[in-house]
Amino acid sequence: MKKDIHPVYQDKATVTCACGTKFSVGSTASALQVEICSACHPFYTGKQNLIDTTGRVERFKTRSAKQTVAAAGRKGKTVKHQTRVKKTPKVEIETLESIKAVKTTKKDLKK
Repeated sequence: MKKDIHPVYQDKATVTCACGTKFSVGSTASALQVEICSACHPFYTGKQNLIDTTGRVERFKTRSAKQTVAAAGRKGKTVKHQTRVKKTPKVEIETLESIKAVKTTKKDLKK
């Protein structure tokens, strides 16, 4: 390894936040300036606000409420299975009889 290419590691580098909080960490720089820290970040302080401009949260809540109400009446089946329409093939008796007649005529022609 080459000598003198690595920066000097500072065990007690001072970190200063924009809110005024100071603490020490290990770093290659002797002093650091940060905009936000754990003392002023909304997630860590509990002052986090959810900004919802398009109403996504309300739409999700209404959809999930509908789904839980529907699931209570269906005994646990999913919504997709409830909304599916079962399609049965419409076969008329006359068409089946005409197909049978055509098959019998072909057999008669082969003889």
